[in-house]
Amino acid sequence: MSNILVRDDGFHPVDVPAAVVLSPDTRPDELVGHLHHDLIAVDFPAMTDGRGFSLARRLREIGFAGRLRATGKLIADQYAMARRVGFDEVEITPELAARQPQDQWLARADWQDFDHRAELAG
Repeated sequence: MSNILVRDDGFHPVDVPAAVVLSPDTRPDELVGHLHHDLIAVDFPAMTDGRGFSLARRLREIGFAGRLRATGKLIADQYAMARRVGFDEVEITPELAARQPQDQWLARADWQDFDHRAELAG
């Protein structure tokens, strides 16, 4: 079975492979060279490795307007954070989709409704 894309409206088949997959140790000064791609994936080798979130934020800050995909070891609890920093979708394995079905991911699809900074300030 093929990997699955998670988007705000649920599970989808992988429709196109990423033109480039960035490792979490990609240096920020290397990102500019990838802005011409339509789809960039950022690898998360472990669910405890958050460097990919920083790369996504930086790519958006320097003007990347294409699709941004998180791949690797992300779990449903990390979906909202992935969306907040600029990812459009998360690619997961069929095994993870079986352990964390679509409803668990959709429960985090309200990522725009929660602003932790506003909650702390209030």
